[in-house]
Amino acid sequence: MSPIVRKSRGGAVAAAAPVQRRAFAPRPGEAARKAPAKALLQGKRVPGARKIVNELLPGFSRQLSAMLSAGMPIVTALEALEEQADNPNFKFIVRNVRLRIENGASLSEALRLYPTIFDNLYVNMVKGGETGGQIAETVGRLAGFLEANARLRRKIKSAMMYPTIVLCIALAIATLMILFIVPVFGEMFADFGAELPGPTQFLLNFSARVRQFGIFILIGIVAAVIAFKKWKKTDQGAYSFDSFALRIPVFGELARKVASARFARTLGELIRGGVPILSALEIVAGATGNRVAGAVVLQLRRSVEVGDPLSSAMGQQSVFPVMLVRMLQAGEKTGKIDEMMQSIAEFYDDEVDTMLAGLTSLLEPLLMVFLGVVIGGLVLCMFLPIFKMGEIVSG
Repeated sequence: MSPIVRKSRGGAVAAAAPVQRRAFAPRPGEAARKAPAKALLQGKRVPGARKIVNELLPGFSRQLSAMLSAGMPIVTALEALEEQADNPNFKFIVRNVRLRIENGASLSEALRLYPTIFDNLYVNMVKGGETGGQIAETVGRLAGFLEANARLRRKIKSAMMYPTIVLCIALAIATLMILFIVPVFGEMFADFGAELPGPTQFLLNFSARVRQFGIFILIGIVAAVIAFKKWKKTDQGAYSFDSFALRIPVFGELARKVASARFARTLGELIRGGVPILSALEIVAGATGNRVAGAVVLQLRRSVEVGDPLSSAMGQQSVFPVMLVRMLQAGEKTGKIDEMMQSIAEFYDDEVDTMLAGLTSLLEPLLMVFLGVVIGGLVLCMFLPIFKMGEIVSG
C-alpha cells in the first residue's frame, strides 16, 4: 500500500501514514461478499438453506457424532468439519458456531442462531443431549433421523420423476407439432380447395389460434404458475392445497402415510431425547410436511395440555391412521412411546415404498395410453385427409 503524499504549509513534502482502505471504503465487490455473511451472522435466512439441510446436514451430524464418540473435543471436531466443508455458506455457519462455543456458549445456543438450518427439533434434541451428557449419541440419532427423512424424500422424487419427464416430453412434442408441422400440412391441404374432415379442420384452426396468440398464452401460463406459487405460500393457500392433497384418490392415502411416518419418527426422537411432550408436539406440528396434519397435532397438544392421554385425543381425528393410534396407545401403557413410534415409522416407510412401486407400475401403461392419444391423435388428424385423398381431389 503506497503512502499518501501531502504538502505542508511551508511547502515541505511529508508522507502521511498509509490509509487502511478496507476499514472505510471496501473494494468493489467486497460489500457484496460481506452481505451474505452479515445476514448469516444475524441469523437471517441462509442462501441455499434447503440444499444444506437436505444434503449436507445429515453427513455433518454423522461425522460430528463419530468424532465426539471418539473423544475429540467439540471445538476441534467443528474445526475439522469446517475445513472439509465445500459449501461456503455452510462453512461460514460451522465457523461461527465454533467461535461462539469458544466464547462460552453451549452447542445448542450456538446452533439456535441459524433456525433455517438447525430447526427447533435439532436444537431441542441437542439441548436434551447436553443435559443428559449424551451429546454424541443424540447427534448420532439426529443423523439417523435426517437420513431416514432424506431417503423418504428421494423415494418420492424418484417415483415422480419418470411420469413428469414423460409428460413434459409429450407436451413439448405436441406443441412443436402444432406450431411448426400442422401449418405445413395446412398449406398443402389448402391447395386442394376441398372441404377437410372435421378433426383436421379443428386442428388447423387450433394451430392458427395458438400461433396468433401464443405469446399471450405463454404469459398467461407463467402468470398463473407464479400466482399459484404465491397463493400456496400463504397460510390459507398452503392449508387448502394440503387438504386437497389428502382427499385425492390414491395420492391422498400416500400423503397420509408420509405424514404419519414423519409424525411417528419425529415424536419418537424427541421423546427419546428427553423433550417434554407438549414441546415435542409443538415441534412435530411443523415437521409432518402437511398443514392439515400439523393443525391436528396442535389440537392434540391442547388436549394433552388439559390432561387427556395423547392416544385418546388422536383417536378422535381422521387424519392419522388407526394403526398409529393403536401403537401409540400400546406405547403409553408400556412406557415405550419412543420405541413404538420408531417401529411405526419404519412400517409406514415400507408402506410408502410399496405404494410408490405400485403407482409407478400403474402409471407406465397410463402414460403410454396418454402418449398414444395425444401424439397419435395429432398424427391421425393430419393424415386423415390423405387417407381420403380421392374424395378431396374429386370434390
